[in-house]
Amino acid sequence: MNTLDLTQRQFTSPGQGFWPDATPAQWNDWQWQMRNSVKSLEQLKGKIELTDEEHAGVLLANTKLAMGITPYFFNLIDPFDPDCPIRRQVIPRIEEMTYTPTDLADPCGEDHDMPVPGLVHRYPDRVLFLVTDRCASYCRYCTRSRVVSGVGEQELELDFDRAIAYLQEHTEVRDVLLSGGDALLLSDSRLKNLLSRLRAIEHIEFLRIGSRVPIFLPQRITPELCAMLKEFHPLFISVHVNHPRELTEEVRTALGRLADAGIPLGNQSVLLRGVNDDAAVMKTLVQKLLRCRVRPYYLYQCDLIQGSSHLRTTVAKGIEIMENLRGHTSGYAIPQYVIDGPGGGGKIPINPNYVVAQMPDRIVLRNYKGDIYEYPETAPTPAPENETVTARTPTFLDPILEHEEITSRSWRTGRRD
Repeated sequence: MNTLDLTQRQFTSPGQGFWPDATPAQWNDWQWQMRNSVKSLEQLKGKIELTDEEHAGVLLANTKLAMGITPYFFNLIDPFDPDCPIRRQVIPRIEEMTYTPTDLADPCGEDHDMPVPGLVHRYPDRVLFLVTDRCASYCRYCTRSRVVSGVGEQELELDFDRAIAYLQEHTEVRDVLLSGGDALLLSDSRLKNLLSRLRAIEHIEFLRIGSRVPIFLPQRITPELCAMLKEFHPLFISVHVNHPRELTEEVRTALGRLADAGIPLGNQSVLLRGVNDDAAVMKTLVQKLLRCRVRPYYLYQCDLIQGSSHLRTTVAKGIEIMENLRGHTSGYAIPQYVIDGPGGGGKIPINPNYVVAQMPDRIVLRNYKGDIYEYPETAPTPAPENETVTARTPTFLDPILEHEEITSRSWRTGRRD
C-alpha cells in the first residue's frame, strides 16, 4: 500500500540519471529517447535490482507484450524498491503469465464493434480510431496488449482509407477519438494529414487524442507539434497519469504547452493495486493534475485483461477512494469512476450511494459527512385562496427510522457499523 510522501506534491525532474553521457540535445530529442528505450534484460543490468518475479517476467515479456521504457521515464523508477509505483506499471512480472477464469483477451469487446480495420464504432455518435500499434512505453495492464507492441497474439490491421470512407458515409458520427497505440508517436506531417482528412468531413465536429506520450515522453510535445495541433480546434487531449510522481517538471512543461495551444486536457487514470489504490495518493494526484491545468476525467477500474489480476483492486476499494475525494477536495478534482462493461458494455459509472431512500414525494440523501437531508420530489400544491399557509418544518426521523438500510448504519456520524 502506498503511503503519502509530501515530496510527491512537488514538481521535480528525474534528470538524465543512468544516461549521463547523453548530450542535452540528445536527451531532449524524443526520437533519441525512443531509440534508447529499455527493452531487454541486458539493458536493465546495473540499473535496477530485479526481484525473481521481475527477472522471469522480463525474460518472457516479448512473448506477450513487449517491454519498452523511455530513458526519461525509467529514471522515475526507484531501483531498490520492488513496490515502487512507477516500477509496477512498466517492469514485467511473471504474474502476467497467470490467467484467471474471468480474464479476457479483448476485455472491452472492441473487435466485435470494428466495422472496418482500426475503427471501433460502439456508441451512436462517436468512434475510436486506432492509428498505430506502438507506444512510447508499455503499460503492463494494457487493455490492447493483444495488438500493441508487435508481439501480441493479434496484429493490429490498419486501413486509413477505408476508415475515412466509413466516416464519410456515417453522418451520425460527430466525435472521433484517435488512439492505438499512441497517436502522438506519428510524425507531425503524418498526424497533420490524418487530422486534415478528418476535419474535411463536415459532420465531424469534435476531435480527441488519447495519449500517454506527454507522460512517458514529454520531449515529444514540441512547440512545432503544438502549433500544428492548434489548427484543428475543437481538439481535446486525454492524458493518462496514475501516480503523482509521474507529474514532473518536464511533464508540467509539456502539458502547459498543450494548454497554451488552447487544447483542453483531461486525465484518465486506471486504479491499480500498489500504485494508486490509496485515498491520500489519489487526492495528491488529482490536485497536482489541476495545477498542470488537467481536469481529472475518468478513474477506470482495471479491465479484465489477461495476466493483470495482480494489479487489479476490488470495486469496493474504488468506491472507498471516491468517498474520500467527494467533499474533501475541489469538485473539479474529482474524476468519474467507471467500469468498462466486460465484453463490450461500454463505460458504466460507479458512484458511492448517496441516495438513502426514495419515496413518491421526496428523496432522502446523505452528504459526504454522513448527514441526512430531505429534498421534495414534487412541487407543493398551491394553497386554496384565502387560506393561510403555514411553513412546514421538515421532519427526517420518521421516514429514516422506517428505512431498513438507514437503521442498520450510523449515517449521521458518517460511521458504518
